Amino acid sequence: MGNPSNAVVDINQPNNYLLDKPQYAVSYSRDNGRPNWVSWHLDSTWLGSAARQNDFRNDTTLPAGWYQVQGTDYTGSGFDRGHHCPSADRTDTVPDNSATFLMTNMMPQAPDNNQGPWEQLESYCRTLVSSDDELYIIAGGTGSGGTGSNGGVTTTIAGGHVSVPSQTWKVIIVLPAGTNDVSRVTTSTRTIAVIMPNAQGIRGNAWQQYRVSVDQVE
Repeated sequence: MGNPSNAVVDINQPNNYLLDKPQYAVSYSRDNGRPNWVSWHLDSTWLGSAARQNDFRNDTTLPAGWYQVQGTDYTGSGFDRGHHCPSADRTDTVPDNSATFLMTNMMPQAPDNNQGPWEQLESYCRTLVSSDDELYIIAGGTGSGGTGSNGGVTTTIAGGHVSVPSQTWKVIIVLPAGTNDVSRVTTSTRTIAVIMPNAQGIRGNAWQQYRVSVDQVE
């Protein structure tokens, strides 16, 4: 559904660098050590019986000389390795699932955000697919400084290589399954947008209470 920041494969644009993978697209920020956004498609063809691989690892496709965030870099930080494109959205094949565990698909996420309303919304999206809809989803983090399980506000982890966002956001376009997707989107197409605090204490909250307009996310 487009490239909202005009990310490009150009080492002279290190904070809006395009990683165009078969499973999802990323605008990566070298200085933040995490995506500006990740965009992906979800329909029934992406879902199957592949197991969760849990193979968190550095992304060797980043340009030479850039720091590659390691799978262990979040250890002890008080933040989860929070997926943008979820593992459970890519279960058709083992390689597709494994691709979601690249650290270029992660942000430092407060456990109560990641395992609470954020996860609820991910699961809700998959229920829409089971009802014969297809989705276009884009997600990211914004702002500076989150509150993890160690308490206090943390602005960076991994020795300064990864910045911690203060909010997480997501926009979802919901279409009945079909073809020519872009041309089928109209002003009446269902959209869902959320902005959630990257903080503890929200685990029991419903994702719906964080709904906002698409304009607010933009």
